[in-house]
Amino acid sequence: MSTMTTTTTTTATIATTPEQLITDSRARIDAIDDRIIGLIQERMAVSTVIQEARIGSGGRRVHLSREMEVLSHWSDALGKPGTSLAMTLLELCRGRV
Repeated sequence: MSTMTTTTTTTATIATTPEQLITDSRARIDAIDDRIIGLIQERMAVSTVIQEARIGSGGRRVHLSREMEVLSHWSDALGKPGTSLAMTLLELCRGRV
């Protein structure tokens, strides 16, 4: 019985050890995490623009019905853990309340 697994790519077949597969997959996860962090930072910046415009026009910084829409969207997509993620995301994007 071989300890090697074969992974097929679009251009070639590569023999990979489980350790290499894990290492490569972890590198992909790290790259995905970096993209997610970048998107969250972008969302925070856009949220700041919205908050400043709302406050500048006499409104409140936090729009609770909009936050409920966001929570519902994440919950629908990811279930209960999505709600927790959305709560954290909203907390990050609110800034100091």
